[in-house]
Amino acid sequence: MNSRERFVNMTMLTDFYELTMANGYLSAGFRDTIAYFDAFFRKVPDDGGFAIMAGLEQIIEYLSELRFTEEDIAYLRGRSCFSEEFLDYLANFEFCCDVWAIPEGTVIFPNEPVIKVRGPVIQAQFVETAILLMFNHQSLIATKANRIVRAAKGRAVMEFGSRRAHGADAAINGARAAYIAGVAASACTITDVVYGVPATGTMAHSWVQLFDSEYEAFKTYAENYPDNCVLLVDTFNTLKSGVPNAIRVFDEVLAPMGYRPKGIRIDSGDISYLAGKARKMLDEAGYPDCTICASNSLDEYIIREMLTNGAPLDSFGVGERLITSDSNPTFGGVYKLAAIERDGRIIPKIKLSENVAKLTWPDSKQVWRLFDRETCKAIADVVTLNDEVIDDSKPYEIFDPEFTWKRKVCENFVAQRMLVPIFEKGRLVYELPALETIRNRCKASVDGLWEEVMRFENPHKYYVDYSPALWETRNRLIEEIRSQQKG
Repeated sequence: MNSRERFVNMTMLTDFYELTMANGYLSAGFRDTIAYFDAFFRKVPDDGGFAIMAGLEQIIEYLSELRFTEEDIAYLRGRSCFSEEFLDYLANFEFCCDVWAIPEGTVIFPNEPVIKVRGPVIQAQFVETAILLMFNHQSLIATKANRIVRAAKGRAVMEFGSRRAHGADAAINGARAAYIAGVAASACTITDVVYGVPATGTMAHSWVQLFDSEYEAFKTYAENYPDNCVLLVDTFNTLKSGVPNAIRVFDEVLAPMGYRPKGIRIDSGDISYLAGKARKMLDEAGYPDCTICASNSLDEYIIREMLTNGAPLDSFGVGERLITSDSNPTFGGVYKLAAIERDGRIIPKIKLSENVAKLTWPDSKQVWRLFDRETCKAIADVVTLNDEVIDDSKPYEIFDPEFTWKRKVCENFVAQRMLVPIFEKGRLVYELPALETIRNRCKASVDGLWEEVMRFENPHKYYVDYSPALWETRNRLIEEIRSQQKG
C-alpha cells in the first residue's frame, strides 16, 4: 500500500473563510483573475540556523485529488451563505493552477518562498490551509529530527513517538519527516507499510513484568529472537538485576545457539552513569560488541550532554520531544498574495504592517542558491523577480536586506534555481522521488552548510538576500501606499 492508496478526499480540509472569499471573488467578477501566492516561514524553530523542507508529497496528493462531492455541495448549500452560481462552480471544479516548490529534503531559510502558486484566485486562495498544514507540520518535525540526528554524531536515532503524536496523521507523516531528516527507523509500523520507513522495536517493560522473573522474560525473548536480541534492562534495577540477567541469557541461551547479542536498552535513571557501568560489565563478560541504546524523553541537548560527558551510548530512541517538536511546537509558515495578472501584466501586491517582520515581498519570484565552486558550500540565497537570471560566470553583489550598506561581491560560484515546477495548469509535471532519494538530498543539503550555520546556540546567520530589482519594486509599492494614505 502506498500513500496514494490510503489517501481520502480532503478537499473540505480548509478554513471556512477560504470558501466565503471564493464566493465573494466570484460575485465580484474575479472568477478568471490570476493570482500569485507565496508560502514561506519567518523564523527557524529553536532559534536554529536553518530548516528542512518536507511535506511536498502530501501536498501533491492533495492537489491531485481536489474535487467537491455531492455531499460537500449539499453541506455548503445548507449554510445559506453561498450563491447557486458558486455551488455550480464548485460542482465542476477542476484544479488548473501552476505550482512551484523547493524539493523535499532541501534546507530552507526564513522569508524566501518555498512554494509558489499561480492560478485563478479562487483556486490559488482555496488551497492555502492544506498547503500550510502539510508544509508546516512535516517541516517542523524534519527540522527537529535533524537537530537530534546531528547531536547523535553518527549514532543511530530511532523515532519512538507514535503514542505521543497529535493524532494518527501526525504519527505517520511525522515519522516520515523524521526519516527524511536522518532518523534511522521508526516504531510506527504503518509508516513502514505506507512509506517504507524501517519499523523497529523489541520489548516494553510489560513484557518483563508478565513473566515470573526477569531472567525468564529475557530468556524467552532471546529464544524467540536470537538474531536480534535487544533486552530492556531497567524494569527493576539496571545494574543489580537487568544487566546481570541479560549477560546470563547471553551466556546460557544465545552463545550455545551461535548468536551474539545485539544490545541492551536503558529507559530510566541516570542514563550516562548506568551506561558507563553497564558497558564495563558487558565488556568484562565478553560482549564488547553488545550495543547500548538510551531512551526516555531525550532531545538534542540531552543527547549532546550525555555524549560530551563520555556516556558509551551507541543509539537513541527519541519519542515525544521529537514527534511533537516539544521545545518549539509550531513552524509558523504563512501564505501571502504576491501579485495578480491584469491585461497580461503582472501587478505586484504587498502587505504592510505595524510589525515590520510581517511586511511581504511582492511579485512573482524565484529563489537562487549560490554555492562556492571550491568548497561546494552554500554562500547565500538570493530572491529575484521571476524573469531575472543570476549569471554565475560574472561577479554578483549581494547585500544585507536589513543593513543595505553591508555588501559582498560573490565570485567563483554556482547559482542554482531552487523553485522547480510541480504542476502546470493543474497537470503534475514533477516526478515524485523515492523516499531514500529525499533522505539523501537532505543529508547532502545539510552537508552543504558551513558548521557555523549548524550550531544549536547562536548559529551564524545564513543570508537570504534580494535582487536590486525586487528591492526597488518593494520600496516603490511602499511609497505608493504611503502617498495614497497621505492623500
